[in-house]
Amino acid sequence: MPRTTLVLLPGLINTRRVFEHQIEALSDIADCIVPEPWHHETMGAMAEAALAMAPPTFALGGFSMGGYVAFEMLRRASHRVERLALIDTQAVPDSAESTKRRRALLDQAKVGRFRGVQRTLLPQLVHQRHIDDAAIAQPIFDMAQEIGADGFVREQRAIIDRADSRHLLVDIDVPTVVIVGRQDQVTPLPRSQEMAADIANSRLVVLEECGHMSPLERPAEVTEALRRWLSQ
Repeated sequence: MPRTTLVLLPGLINTRRVFEHQIEALSDIADCIVPEPWHHETMGAMAEAALAMAPPTFALGGFSMGGYVAFEMLRRASHRVERLALIDTQAVPDSAESTKRRRALLDQAKVGRFRGVQRTLLPQLVHQRHIDDAAIAQPIFDMAQEIGADGFVREQRAIIDRADSRHLLVDIDVPTVVIVGRQDQVTPLPRSQEMAADIANSRLVVLEECGHMSPLERPAEVTEALRRWLSQ
């Protein structure tokens, strides 16, 4: 199987550690590049930085916020993307309620009240069976602390201002896999079903007993789905 370059885009206050299993397990077929979007505060800037790191053509995978960046990359350079993976993400913009909630978090961060990801937030992020699993929870805490308040603020601003990407879906003609945890509360299953329905050459993979953090919660299954997709 020929090698490919796989650009993996992490989610909100996530680093390359969120893809640790995938990077190692796919190393026989893919050279993985993981940009650091928290250095930028617009989707456009995040997309341009990722494109600058990538070769002329590449496979593209976006997790959560990374999916939003992936859509922006498609707007700018769809001809460079050979295949697409959308992992626990969505094409729709935030609701007014979600934007209000994000702005409240920004206000707290600006006055020094950023505390990373607290244990009380885990039920929203992972399946209930994984809340007390340190192998899943600790990386979530550590990544948030590594990125810190400034990175969190930049990423939230970019998410708030992102464009509606639903109209892009019907024009995607590369092999696409849409991966989602069945119990994802952040970007629920219907959002992934809608994306898969609108992308002609797509496959939907639903992971059981899995919340939003599928690369950490179901690492082997996410990796297998990506391997199959890269082999298409």
